[in-house]
Amino acid sequence: KGVYYNLLTSGKLRSHLADMEEEAQSLFLRLVKQYADTEGVTEALNADDPMAWVRKMNGILHRTNEVVMQEIVYG
Repeated sequence: KGVYYNLLTSGKLRSHLADMEEEAQSLFLRLVKQYADTEGVTEALNADDPMAWVRKMNGILHRTNEVVMQEIVYG
């Protein structure tokens, strides 16, 4: 609470939140690419078996979202 009120009263809350958002998006995109590369989720898989690609990508997106929430938002 203290950090929030300090940022709010000093007028720096918006810039702090914008920085956090940028950091979270950057981490999210980097992790999605890493996980997709590691697990072989490619455009070729999308062309050959779209449902398998969607299942794998959904799993990757959910895991990545959890990591970002833990590291950036709650951490």
